[in-house]
Amino acid sequence: MALSDLLPAERHRQVAGAFTDRVRGAKDWDAPAPVDGWTARDVVRHLVDWLPALLAGGAGIELPSGPSVDDDPVAAWETRCAAVQALLDDPDTPQRLLTNPHIGEVPVDRAIDQFYVSDVFMHTWDLARATGQNDRLDPEFCAALLGGMQPIEELLRSSGQYGPAVATPDDADVQTRMLGFIGRDPFWTPR
Repeated sequence: MALSDLLPAERHRQVAGAFTDRVRGAKDWDAPAPVDGWTARDVVRHLVDWLPALLAGGAGIELPSGPSVDDDPVAAWETRCAAVQALLDDPDTPQRLLTNPHIGEVPVDRAIDQFYVSDVFMHTWDLARATGQNDRLDPEFCAALLGGMQPIEELLRSSGQYGPAVATPDDADVQTRMLGFIGRDPFWTPR
């Protein structure tokens, strides 16, 4: 079944599983990453750090904290990943609402799926590139994300979460086009 056809809990399980593989395969946490000024450790830090505040402020959900990313990036990620998966696996989660001034009122599982799981998917490439691992992403999900982001490009760019688009060749594959759209140089390699 295609990633875009899955329910949020199963999509997270698969997307986070691919990211977990890259986390466990990383050898140099200080390696530069494709996000300007970030290292491999910073990619993990970003994904560990931002979701708890969104859930706490918008839904009163407190995710358990784990070790710091500075001390143990693998354990920090695995703790966050397990907590999010447990929340998504909880049958009550789809009935819980997250309220946010930017997105309104959204079921918690949908908010996690739309914002967090997509972020984990895209940052899988960053971590893979930084650490010299397999950087191929699911092309169908790349196409789904790109198709969903293109109509709201102005909103995304004004959020400060996406840099300017990077031009890609006209005949580029969908992963390359998606990466360019979100402001990554798809041909980036560590120095």
